[in-house]
Amino acid sequence: MELTRSLVEAKADEYREREPLYPVERESIETLPDAFAAGEFSRRDAEWVVQWYYRRLLGAIPDARRREREDRFGRNEFETVRDAITDVAAATDPADRIDRLTALEGVDVPVASAFLFFTDPERCIVVSEREWAVLADCEQLSELYPEPPSVADYEPYLETCRSLADRFDCDMWTLYRALWRLWKDRD
Repeated sequence: MELTRSLVEAKADEYREREPLYPVERESIETLPDAFAAGEFSRRDAEWVVQWYYRRLLGAIPDARRREREDRFGRNEFETVRDAITDVAAATDPADRIDRLTALEGVDVPVASAFLFFTDPERCIVVSEREWAVLADCEQLSELYPEPPSVADYEPYLETCRSLADRFDCDMWTLYRALWRLWKDRD
């Protein structure tokens, strides 16, 4: 399959029409970047990002594992979480941003990428096996999804996504929605 601008636009529109989390995701994409940058967010806002990462997969991650990760994140002191997210919002280097986030309990590279996505949706995108698989199917990535991905794996993934977003003149939020729907079409 070849990724084109028209395909990305069509699949992103399809996401809006079919995905049940779209309204809350859209609201979060619109409000969380400013809140995270200003440090004016609640514990629930930060917890929502962790929950979103796992729950958007609609049962693909066993409930016990999802709850364990969410509970581990909940053990972080809120001030530590706020400082990490505010620092990440001000930084630009993806590796530094991910390192700061993965210092939090319950945050691995994929969950850190979710925080980056909701902190900087113009320049960052979430990573999971689903988005990665679509890019590999389209010959945009040559490696299989690493389990678990490292910072060194995320950086070329992010650069690939940025290049595609530039080529298709879209933001990362649009690209994410398209990749998600393309993954669903694989079945």
